[in-house]
Amino acid sequence: MRMSVGARLAAPLLAAVLGPAALLAAPVQAEAAPAPAVPAAAAAVSGMAAAPYEYLGWGNPQKPTDVMKATGVKWFTLAFILSDGGCNPKWDGTRPLAGGSDAAAIASIRAAGGDVMVSVGGWSGNKLGEKCSSASALAGAYQKVIDAYKLKALDIDIENTEFANATVRQRVVDALKIVKSRNPGIVTYVTLGTTPTGPDANGKDLIKRGAAAGLANDGWVVMPFDFGGHSGTMGQATVGALNGLKAAVKSAYGYSDDAAYRHIGVSSMNGRTDEAGETVTTADFRTILGYAQQHHLARFAFWAVNRDRACGSGTDADACSGVAQSPYEFTRIVAQYQG
Repeated sequence: MRMSVGARLAAPLLAAVLGPAALLAAPVQAEAAPAPAVPAAAAAVSGMAAAPYEYLGWGNPQKPTDVMKATGVKWFTLAFILSDGGCNPKWDGTRPLAGGSDAAAIASIRAAGGDVMVSVGGWSGNKLGEKCSSASALAGAYQKVIDAYKLKALDIDIENTEFANATVRQRVVDALKIVKSRNPGIVTYVTLGTTPTGPDANGKDLIKRGAAAGLANDGWVVMPFDFGGHSGTMGQATVGALNGLKAAVKSAYGYSDDAAYRHIGVSSMNGRTDEAGETVTTADFRTILGYAQQHHLARFAFWAVNRDRACGSGTDADACSGVAQSPYEFTRIVAQYQG
């Protein structure tokens, strides 16, 4: 299993919320159900399909409005919402939804003509999917985040112990279905790890559970990095992972090829990844961009804007890409994607 989209950002701020992993429940098989009707892809919202992650709770993140001016990007995926120890959402499990620096950053992005989606989960910390004891309680926690910021889109980044637990996978699916019913028109993404050939057994199970429940999820999104070995370039490996994801979504939902592509997405990592010797270059990003444009993917994002700059002497690699680049070179490529 890949290390993280957030493991390397396990800063002291997150350390306070780390707790023992929840005991893994025995696998719960989704009940067989007729194939659901094909849900329509989310109505296009300008810029939403290209919303790179920015992590505002650690290190020296760039001002989002400066990123907007420099790159033309309009949307951000802000990370991460975690449990405060119970079934209650807070930024990194510690910072309040209202009245803090995160809310101020969102207001500044919107004042500059942009918008945000919020990401719940990540690799580290206490997960709402585990701390909330039922789908209705979990949906209520998600709803608090939606209401706090009047969100048009929500990202569930399901990793680590949440992803490994079949009971929690089902709970997330059922909670998202409730969220969809309560918030007509909201766009939902489910982001998960992958192999170079597509989702692993847990990922395929999650997608099948979504289809069996009739969850009209707008985008099943994979994180194609930290592979532990692959052939070809990382751009080619990403295409392989996306082809496998498309096949899994098509099979589970009974979509046409075109509909399946429009319900998948990609969240890459710029520069050196957590895996020794693995590097995602700007050329790889252009390969991904071409694939996304050809097939009209639901999403093209990456981890993270924080890292979209060259490393200086003594700079922590979590705050830079580890490759030679101009500032925001990766973000500028992603900003070209319009769905």
